[in-house]
Amino acid sequence: MEPTTPSTICCIVGGGPAGMFLGYLLARAGIQITVLEKHTDFLRDFRGDTIHPSTMQLLKELDLLDEFLPLVDFRTDTLHVNIEGQDFVGPTFKHLNTTCPFIGFVPQWDLLNLMSEQASRYAEFDLRMGTKAVDVIRDNERVVGVRWESATEQGEILADLVVAADGRSSTIRDAVHRQASQQGIPIDVLWFRLDRPEEDDSHTLAWLKNGHMLVTIPRRDHYQTAMVIKKGAFDSIQQHGLPAFRETIAEVCPLLANVAEGVQDWQQVKLLTVEISRLERWHQEGLLFIGDAAHAMSPVGGVGINLAIQDAVATANLLAEPLRQQNVSEQHLAAVQHRRERAAIRTQRVQSMVHSLLFGHASSPGQPFSPPWYVRIGVSVLQPVLRRLAGRWVGIGFQPEHIETPDVHKP
Repeated sequence: MEPTTPSTICCIVGGGPAGMFLGYLLARAGIQITVLEKHTDFLRDFRGDTIHPSTMQLLKELDLLDEFLPLVDFRTDTLHVNIEGQDFVGPTFKHLNTTCPFIGFVPQWDLLNLMSEQASRYAEFDLRMGTKAVDVIRDNERVVGVRWESATEQGEILADLVVAADGRSSTIRDAVHRQASQQGIPIDVLWFRLDRPEEDDSHTLAWLKNGHMLVTIPRRDHYQTAMVIKKGAFDSIQQHGLPAFRETIAEVCPLLANVAEGVQDWQQVKLLTVEISRLERWHQEGLLFIGDAAHAMSPVGGVGINLAIQDAVATANLLAEPLRQQNVSEQHLAAVQHRRERAAIRTQRVQSMVHSLLFGHASSPGQPFSPPWYVRIGVSVLQPVLRRLAGRWVGIGFQPEHIETPDVHKP
């Protein structure tokens, strides 16, 4: 007798925030799931590290907040910006009606490890690290599973539903010949580490001077630093050499002048190609896209990880019962897109507006940061109102979700 192909109720491709949250929620609800994660661990840098009040509220609803908060490197209820040497108060979260009215800066691998450890308590949860999905299995037009490979073997797994949560470079998206529509973005981002200066108070997140912009994300012993550059300008920056690069860092943020010497090789500088993109249709029979695989966000507002988690929660809320009955129709999948698409579109529109106001258009010349005079005046006049509005947009988003799935293992 030939061996049967392994099967599961739901196969989630991608062990990022969306995939791990969805896997945890479904396993907690008593539904058999398998998560395929192509890397062998979660220890990867240059990823979203800002956990917003909306996500911490979800962790509170899951009774995981007490386990999460010790992982926070730094928390703030108000973001500060330094423009041309002058400090300004940016978005504030103090007014938000949530358990945690602040942003927490947490290495993403710590969050993913937490969710993995919590999910592993459930027998229904199967996480396969170092396992890359390479294609889908079809039965006519319906997706019925995934083909995978690891360093030592390859195989197949059948599933009632495949959820592609494998990011903006989604393998599953390519496998089913889906292409996301792209918006023209004028910037890219360079990521690198810098030591934390002893005199730093960690409250200023962004530094803008002479057409340049730095973002300093605090961690326990260093800054995860981002330099905003014109799209496609990295080659030119490299040609000018590392001394010029370090001089730019010191010019924009004098506080970092000494620690900038820590960048000794271009291998320490990683290019993040910024994009805003979105699938027109997030589903087909047996397959659903969520998170960046459905709608890639720019770094503006640091909302991407939190929006992906909201997708996962909505997916679990809407699909847990159909999955339990092993009767997931495309109408059920369409309901997920209907629930989450508007929030994704509105968020991307805000990001595009910020890009245009602060950085110009993709084809515009000059430095990356060049807001026109009327924007500077408008921001100054409307600062109190904008601080609260920006705090709500960043901290809560346009469509906050709440946990509706049960924990079937509780008496």
